[in-house]
Amino acid sequence: MILLLAGTTEARKMAWLLHDYGIEAVASLAGETASPTAYPIPTRIGGFGGEAGFTQYLDENGITAVIDATHPFATAITERTARVCAHRGLPYIQLIRAEWEPEPEDKWIMVPDMASVSAVVPDGTRVFAAVGRKGAAELNLPNCHLVIRTVDPQPAEDGVTYITGRPPFPEADEVDLLKLHEIDIVIAKNAGGMTEGKLLAARQLGIPVVMVQRPPMPDALRRERVQDVLDWVMDL
Repeated sequence: MILLLAGTTEARKMAWLLHDYGIEAVASLAGETASPTAYPIPTRIGGFGGEAGFTQYLDENGITAVIDATHPFATAITERTARVCAHRGLPYIQLIRAEWEPEPEDKWIMVPDMASVSAVVPDGTRVFAAVGRKGAAELNLPNCHLVIRTVDPQPAEDGVTYITGRPPFPEADEVDLLKLHEIDIVIAKNAGGMTEGKLLAARQLGIPVVMVQRPPMPDALRRERVQDVLDWVMDL
């Protein structure tokens, strides 16, 4: 039984391949959204109850390998999974997207982490915080107006405009969004993948992007292509 730690576009693609090839697998979602996109394989939702609970789940469900296709910034999950699998000798692979790279016309301001963002964003700025609800909660920008996009509707909040939507977001739509909300700066995590419409829109409009660099990943077998991970599964 393969355990697919999911929640990304790549995870859904991986789930469909596992389903189509008849490979016994279960997907696990953290439960961050109220109505997650359905997967074609059995799916569990919610945490495992820490490292002990995760280990117990592996034992009770006969897990023979783990595919970690979580978000590149889901460091706690990835570090725990890599540690447990290494300790148990359980086959483990990370399915992780390539990072975005700036083009010459981009106006990126690189920062090492979310805590560093406030040092480069001036007061009075209208900010598109494209870092999710939890990421936006880490920002210390009390004198800025934030536009935050979430999957689920959020209650009204002073100094914040919430909008809803699911990726991918076409460049043309992102251009309209940045114009509508008179955005001065975009904040993004370097997650890579198909959600780059906001970066293309910022490039087109000449808007600076504060880019939060990825945290370090634990040493493990790592692939960027879904097909390569499937090949790894087939060779187990």
